[in-house]
Amino acid sequence: MMMMKSAMLVLAALVASAAGQADAAPAYGRTALQADLDTIRDAGTLGVQARVVSPRGDLAAASGTAVRGRKVPVPVDGHFRMGSNTKTFVATVILQLEAEGRLSLGDNVERWLPGLVRGNGNDGRAITVRHLLQHTSGLHDSVGDIEMKMRTERGYREYRFLRMSPRKLVALSVGHRPLFAPGARWSYSNINYLLAGMIIERATGNSWREEVTRRIITPLGLRNTTLPGDSPRLPKPHPESYTDDAKTARPFRATRLSLGWAGPAGEAVTTTGDLSRFWRGLMGGRLLRPQQLKKMTTTVPLGAPGREFGLGMAKQKLSCGITAWSHPGGTPGFITDNAVTEDGRTSVIVSRTSYPGTPEQGKATARLIDNALCGN
Repeated sequence: MMMMKSAMLVLAALVASAAGQADAAPAYGRTALQADLDTIRDAGTLGVQARVVSPRGDLAAASGTAVRGRKVPVPVDGHFRMGSNTKTFVATVILQLEAEGRLSLGDNVERWLPGLVRGNGNDGRAITVRHLLQHTSGLHDSVGDIEMKMRTERGYREYRFLRMSPRKLVALSVGHRPLFAPGARWSYSNINYLLAGMIIERATGNSWREEVTRRIITPLGLRNTTLPGDSPRLPKPHPESYTDDAKTARPFRATRLSLGWAGPAGEAVTTTGDLSRFWRGLMGGRLLRPQQLKKMTTTVPLGAPGREFGLGMAKQKLSCGITAWSHPGGTPGFITDNAVTEDGRTSVIVSRTSYPGTPEQGKATARLIDNALCGN
């Protein structure tokens, strides 16, 4: 759900590798993909799968095991929780609504959700829809607070079937003072996308799930992408997923999990095939008009050189000099990393089953993404 430290490390490693070459050489093949996946496994990831789709074809492979303590192959194109990749779907719907004249990125939260964001220095009149999508609202992340509590096995068992309304989560957020004035800087907050989902519902009269399904999942034929709400089950096939206990460092199984309370911030379930189709469709112009896609890719700095964030997606430079777009995702049990070229022709999706991961795993994943898009 939140952009975790390990996922940020992937972005940082990609940025750090930029060497300024002009073009990508399309030479990445199945043997190279398998070798990179084995390196991620050797860095301590229990199970990992990846898919690279380019004009040269569709490559998919996996490494490690699907069940801890047993030799069970990780299913290629197995289902996983994609976490904060859900946010990119939601941002896309918001921009579609803007193109239809049904809302504006400059609208303030108060206009759509009167009285919801008030108190302790928080003011919905000063926070715009753009601030929400770009994480520049300054709102405290109460969703992230709960996610951190789930980093222990005890906390996971306490919260894994949580039921909580978006309004309650927003109230918990507003119970804290804002981190900064809206627009002053960038700070990741899942609450931004809970509010975005509520605005979709007010603007359309339909739930955000209905709009994402009607506008994205159905047109792109994403038959393995679901918005499960409170259901804790993953469709088959899927690997088991595990979280390292923050206190004991021992991994525990975290496969059965309800994320309906996180909703538009991180609920969706998908496969590498479906998620690659989404990213290529988005950047390839199948979902947004050029004007809206330009707004989506207009960025603000993340506080470190070369790291930038648009509306529901992050910008990164690869070692060969090309620009790629992505949104890492993490839930208890799964980490998702991805990248797609600006023209939407080549995408990489990587799903790991060891959460939250280590810097070594993040660097190995960053190398796979860079190798695949640059043809190394």
